[in-house]
Amino acid sequence: MNLPTWLWLARGDWRRVSATASVPGVSVTAVARPAKTVWSLGDGGSVTCRGPGTPYTHAVGANRPSPDCGHTYRTSSAGRLNRAYVVSATVHWTVTWEGAGQSGTFPDLTTTSNATVRVTESQALNTGG
Repeated sequence: MNLPTWLWLARGDWRRVSATASVPGVSVTAVARPAKTVWSLGDGGSVTCRGPGTPYTHAVGANRPSPDCGHTYRTSSAGRLNRAYVVSATVHWTVTWEGAGQSGTFPDLTTTSNATVRVTESQALNTGG
């Protein structure tokens, strides 16, 4: 709680994906590219990131915020179901297609993954000694 939380997707999850469908004489290829990730943090906050985010390493230190995709929880998840926040990451994809002398775009596609995150609070008592 009150420390920066880094948000990121695995590099392999942030990549262009393509597929081709063919019938005799005609092929159509669709290409999906990740455009942004919208994180719903479970505490009412949300963050939109334009890339996969930067993975956290211990060498960075606990007090340093993410350079590109992060959030700071201000309240503990102790009062929530299972004492955890439900976090979702929704990736928005831009999808184009071409084939048979034509091309176009599909309405944006989204994929969502969920996880639970426990946010705890630690307090210290100064006894003046």
